[in-house]
Amino acid sequence: MVEAVTYVYDAEDKILGRLASVVAKQLLIGKRSGDDVRVIIVNAEKAIVSGKRTSVMSDYHAKHDLNHARKGPFFPRMPDQILKRTVRGMLPYQKNSSGRGALRALRVEIGTPSDLSGDLPDGCKWGDASPIERPLPERFVRLSDISKELGAKSTRWGGE
Repeated sequence: MVEAVTYVYDAEDKILGRLASVVAKQLLIGKRSGDDVRVIIVNAEKAIVSGKRTSVMSDYHAKHDLNHARKGPFFPRMPDQILKRTVRGMLPYQKNSSGRGALRALRVEIGTPSDLSGDLPDGCKWGDASPIERPLPERFVRLSDISKELGAKSTRWGGE
């Protein structure tokens, strides 16, 4: 049996959409080829969304205001869940099972877990983030600020 390969991505100072598209493509390719590919994204709260602060916040407030407590659509407030939801939007989640299976192979973490902080354990390797490496844009908002604005408790990721 083929051993599972786990790719680890660090979301610090990465643009949210670019990171999500790379991860979604890697998950889909792994799922469709039959390989056991898993992806872990660490430091989700440090990912960035480019654009003016006011327009980014109004977009996320509009998404969150669609929320209904019982009926949905359910839009998350925590940064790890926002990042996971962004990846889900880039997968064929509703149409076929490969999208759902690919999403099950994704784990998003706030901060860096202790087992991934030093050297990576066996079966894990760093994902190739070179296509999305860019200098920081002039105007951007961190995912932690968006979550705080939406009402999430920031004590989970070390905020005030």
